[in-house]
Amino acid sequence: MAEKLYGLLGRRLGHSWSVPIHEAFGCKGYRLIELEPEDLGPFLRREDVGGLNVTIPYKQDVMACCDEIDPAAADIGSVNTLVRRGGKLYGYNTDIDGFLYMLRRARISLSGKKVLILGSGGASLTAQAAARREQAREIVVVSRTGRNNYDNLYTLHADAEAIINTTPVGMWPRLEGRPVDLQFLPAIVDVVDVIYNPVRTNLLLQAEDWNRSGQYLDELGLFMDRQFRCTGGLSMLAAQAKRAEELFFGKTIPDGETEAIIRTLRLQMTNIVLVGMPGSGKTTVGQALAAASGKAFVDLDDEITRAAGKPIPEIFREDGEGVFRELEHRVLTETCAKSGQVIATGGGAVLRPENRQALRRTGWVCYLLRRLEDLPTSGRPLSQAGSLEEMFTVRHPLYIQAADTYIWNEASPQETAERIWRDFREH
Repeated sequence: MAEKLYGLLGRRLGHSWSVPIHEAFGCKGYRLIELEPEDLGPFLRREDVGGLNVTIPYKQDVMACCDEIDPAAADIGSVNTLVRRGGKLYGYNTDIDGFLYMLRRARISLSGKKVLILGSGGASLTAQAAARREQAREIVVVSRTGRNNYDNLYTLHADAEAIINTTPVGMWPRLEGRPVDLQFLPAIVDVVDVIYNPVRTNLLLQAEDWNRSGQYLDELGLFMDRQFRCTGGLSMLAAQAKRAEELFFGKTIPDGETEAIIRTLRLQMTNIVLVGMPGSGKTTVGQALAAASGKAFVDLDDEITRAAGKPIPEIFREDGEGVFRELEHRVLTETCAKSGQVIATGGGAVLRPENRQALRRTGWVCYLLRRLEDLPTSGRPLSQAGSLEEMFTVRHPLYIQAADTYIWNEASPQETAERIWRDFREH
């Protein structure tokens, strides 16, 4: 009997985490299958297809190729899972299972709420079906050109209580975007982004910043008190994959396995980012942390030196701090777009808000603290140029803004690294 084919079907799949998820569920031959539209029909007629997941842009296109479509998938109008049995191709929607699991896990209820759904593609259809099942009071689909669009969103729907992003805005590799500004939607309490790479999109970061401060100062100078319940799409991805595996192989998988896979993925894929004053030990501790965690180590100063073709003191001396900061931003953004790293930053990496966002989108950020009198200044242009106390006064609040946690570096690099690694695994 020929070996069966299992994988994820899409057009551009460089961002996908599906292979490690399905391998963890036991599907060792699972792979990524990138196809152009004209190749879709011939591929799906292959007899060796065992089971496929389907992503952008083919969740609706594959329906025409199915011999039978599950009633729930037909009702949603989107298929994301295909199984060949007895020579027939069956279509299902496991996204709905994943979506509802994601809501429950984040303790988000859409019942009785006005729900804004951003986007009108296959993921939007799933979100709409989930909102109907959850008995939302009103469901509004927002698109670029529809009756409800991004030009009239804040005027017509400021009373919405939940928002669900199903667009690719903010998704790898274009991480910078944000589909809406939450400060102009004052009734929103639930924020859902189905994107899983990065783990924290700019939309989720805005909600998280609000939760951290407890208050948000809007453009009119008014303080708005509220807390968001929010979630990214990683739990949805894992839960829909679990349901797909059940359909592929006719077996039942406990939810506990889904949770274990979510945790494993976060541990493997999330960057650990060290920020702190120049000389606080980020490089030395970072190298020890990479050894302890098995993650790749990246020193941003080394990457900047490599990109510039000369040492950092020379960049400052010949080109000035402005040129250095621009180069730092570019290198930092490119580096943080990758996953599974320990990243040691330069002391001033947090000065630009867009840098702080880039660090947090894909990383768990640790502020490494050391007493000022213990900080070396040799070979550090800004540390030599002025008072470390003045520098600390300016930068300390920015390190706090960027950080998920902080650790005092008062022991050996190995001991400090172990503390960080333990804190990361616990939280």
